[in-house]
Amino acid sequence: MKDVLYLEEQLSKNRMSNCYIFCGSDEHSIKNYINKIVAKFVNKDFLDFNYSEIDGLNANIDNVRNACETLPFMSEKKAVVIYRANFLRDKVDKALESSSKEIMQYINNIPSECILIMYYIFENDREKESNKVRKLEKAVLAIKMSKLKGNSLSKKVTDILKDKGKDINKSDLAILCNNVENNLDIIENELEKLYCYTIDREITGKDILDIITKKNDNDIFNLVDFISQRKPQKSLDILNELIFKGEIETSILRMIQRQFKLLFIIKLGIETGKSKEQLSSELKLNPFICEKMMQQSSKFTLNQLKQNVEASLETERILKSKSVDSKLEMELLILKSTTIKI
Repeated sequence: MKDVLYLEEQLSKNRMSNCYIFCGSDEHSIKNYINKIVAKFVNKDFLDFNYSEIDGLNANIDNVRNACETLPFMSEKKAVVIYRANFLRDKVDKALESSSKEIMQYINNIPSECILIMYYIFENDREKESNKVRKLEKAVLAIKMSKLKGNSLSKKVTDILKDKGKDINKSDLAILCNNVENNLDIIENELEKLYCYTIDREITGKDILDIITKKNDNDIFNLVDFISQRKPQKSLDILNELIFKGEIETSILRMIQRQFKLLFIIKLGIETGKSKEQLSSELKLNPFICEKMMQQSSKFTLNQLKQNVEASLETERILKSKSVDSKLEMELLILKSTTIKI
């Protein structure tokens, strides 16, 4: 599978594929790159006539073929996007499996004037691409929206800052790469914050530590997300990873408390008609992070969030007042959180 840096290189050289398949855990980033592909190859003045979307749950060979084989209007290319194309997963029901086989066979017959784009979302950051997608790699450009690491991460961060007219020395670059969440969309948002904060001066290591949202915040987001899905084992896996990396149980608990408190405030704000812009301003959250948390809050009721906050406060009281197994108490908190009723 190719990565997002390969896709960027291809787009910069105006190289187009007839069919793209994206997979990954960050739908926001996937949609951004779909928009880049469409903007690059489809006439924007006649986009309404040359762009169509199909819900993956309703996709079948007939509506896919009809969409792809309609000639573009006043444009050399048209784009068809199948979103949430879960038929690309390995384990699906019989109806989706039937659609999967027929659509996969059709890929070799897509008209040259059409760009077919499909994507599906991983349930978590640890999921791998399906065997179905691997088998299609010779016929399509398959992009896994995986996290950037090592030299790829350093180069991307440096390039983004250069585009903004900012230089960064090697030691500060190392601090930045060690602290930023290695997800391209989050990186761009975090670097924009850093740029605005240091707009008239050089970036320092202190600026980075003061401004950048730490990696562990995303682990906590995923942990809470698994709680919302009633998946205690996956939440416990993340807890164990954090402890293995050296995080203290009380520190993890504070991060969980903060997440539930923010979700409660955001949920309450949404129900009283507040917008993303109002909430991100009031809570001093990056708009992208606020949007993700708004989506996560929708998976809970206000009562569930309130009970989770109370449960975390009770765990804090136990850890402070008694000689107990801290890890066990954290595990009990997670198990309790996944069973809280509406």
